[in-house]
Amino acid sequence: MNIRPIRVQDNEDIETIIRQCLIEFGGNRAGLAWEDESLSHLSDFYAQEGREYWVALDASGKIVGGCGIAEFGSPEGEICELQKMYLLPEARGTGAAAELLRIAIQFAKQHYRACYLETLQNMQAANRFYAKHGFNKLDAPLAGSDHFACDAWYIREI
Repeated sequence: MNIRPIRVQDNEDIETIIRQCLIEFGGNRAGLAWEDESLSHLSDFYAQEGREYWVALDASGKIVGGCGIAEFGSPEGEICELQKMYLLPEARGTGAAAELLRIAIQFAKQHYRACYLETLQNMQAANRFYAKHGFNKLDAPLAGSDHFACDAWYIREI
């Protein structure tokens, strides 16, 4: 599995993957990444200080998933958010998610003290993955969340 920062030409492919995954888990609705303005141009959104998005490619060079880091709340804040971490079914269980997360946390450590994320409870494998990788479950979202439909929240000191 090869992982690299997103490029402009990746925007359409990763948007398609994210939308496919959201549909798979019933996340194609208001209050979730489905409606994010940035979804069609992630390379632009993540081209700012303290932000980055990575894509995972299979052996043939096909994009099979990705994840991003961006500030949570104000840009001067000490908390970042792990964002838009989705993988196609064929990439799950391959170690791609763990490698994406490792790279994301390594980047986040340079800019933030904690990493927050929001997901759906019915994404059970994702919830187990986050818990296994040091994220602690929260009872409610952090103040300032845009994704009001998420029902599982985690944070990790970094």
